[in-house]
Amino acid sequence: MAAAVLDQLGALWIQNLRSRGKLALGLLSFHSVLPQSYIHTSAALDISRKWEKKNKIVYPPQLPGEPRRPAEIYHCRRQIKYSKDKMWYLAKLIRGMSIDQALAQLEFSDKKGAKIIKEVLLEAQDMAVRDHNVEFRSNLYIAESTSGRGQCLKRIRYHGRGYYGIMEKVYCHYFVKLVEGPPPPPEPPKTAVDHAKEYIQHLRSRTIVHTL
Repeated sequence: MAAAVLDQLGALWIQNLRSRGKLALGLLSFHSVLPQSYIHTSAALDISRKWEKKNKIVYPPQLPGEPRRPAEIYHCRRQIKYSKDKMWYLAKLIRGMSIDQALAQLEFSDKKGAKIIKEVLLEAQDMAVRDHNVEFRSNLYIAESTSGRGQCLKRIRYHGRGYYGIMEKVYCHYFVKLVEGPPPPPEPPKTAVDHAKEYIQHLRSRTIVHTL
C-alpha cells in the first residue's frame, strides 16, 4: 500500500516538473532575442523604401550670391511584373541623358519595360513642375536610373507521374532621380595607364594585418 502511494506521489512530482519545464521554455522563447519568424526583417531590405522620402529633404537657406541649388526629383514604381535584369539594361540606357532624349529613346524601343519607364519619367516630370518649382519641363536630366529586386512568388507546377516543378513569378522596382539643368558632359574613357595607376594605388592603400 505504501509503495503504491509512493509511486503515485513520484508520478505527480515528475508531471509537475515537466509542466514547469514547458513553462520555462515558453518564457525563454517568448523573451528570446532571436527572431521568431523566418521573414527577413532587417534594415537591408528597407533601403529602397526611403527613396520617395528624399523628396522631403529641407536644405538650409543659401547665402547671398550663392548659385541656385538645382531641384532634385526622386520617383519610383514598385512591384512591376518584369525581370530586374531586363529592366536594368533599359535603366542604364537612359542614364545621363536629358529628359527629352530619354523619352525619345524609350519611344522607339519595343521592350515592355521601355513603356513602363516612359510612364515613370512622365510622372516625375509632372512632379517636378507641380511640386518642385521647376520652370521648364525640358530642363531636366536623368542623374540616377536603376532597378531593384521586388517580390518573388514561388508556386508548384504539377507534372506527370507524380513529379512537380517550381514556378517563380518575379517582380522588380524601378528608381529614377531627375535633376534640374543640362546634363553633364560624359566622362572620357579610361586608358590602360589610368587603370594601372588605380590598381597600383589600390595595392599601396592595403592594410597589412597583425603588424605594428
